[in-house]
Amino acid sequence: MKDTMLCRRMFLKSSAFFAATLLGAKSTFAKIVDGNEAGALAEGKLSLYNLNLNERLTVTYRNAMGEYCQEALQALNWLFRCHYTNEMTKMDLRVIEYLNRLDNTLGGNNEIHIISGYRSPAYNAMLRSKSKGVAKDSLHMKGRAIDLAIPSFGLDQIRRSALTLAAGGVGYYPQPGFVHIDSGNFRTWG
Repeated sequence: MKDTMLCRRMFLKSSAFFAATLLGAKSTFAKIVDGNEAGALAEGKLSLYNLNLNERLTVTYRNAMGEYCQEALQALNWLFRCHYTNEMTKMDLRVIEYLNRLDNTLGGNNEIHIISGYRSPAYNAMLRSKSKGVAKDSLHMKGRAIDLAIPSFGLDQIRRSALTLAAGGVGYYPQPGFVHIDSGNFRTWG
């Protein structure tokens, strides 16, 4: 899989946008997150390493105009697949955007290590049989949760940044070495 993906359509639209801007056209783009304006959009970029699959992906999944690249989203879905069964699902865009916002609060362009993304029901059941801390109806099984670490930052710093965003659930797991984020209601544990 290529390390960097850029849709031709996204490239052409971005080029047209920047050309219009250079010619003096005034355009304002705002991101709406859960019904609140969040200001001008930056490109949605992620650099990821899935530890269980030993696969890397650097991808621009959304341009500055807020348009998503379907090929890039598909590549993200594949990278976040269940390593136990090799099944994949469509990851919730809210958790992808949460991950991007978290990365940006930590300076951006960090290689994010993925411990768990999507979990198949079979894998989740197996984990539940070994641990009381695994939810029966885990958001991982719905493509709405990610367990991660960023080697250049301590887990506590990642957790604090995620809490500041208050964009969904934040779980803190210092012993196994990851922070959980999800696109559910804001809550915290660990």
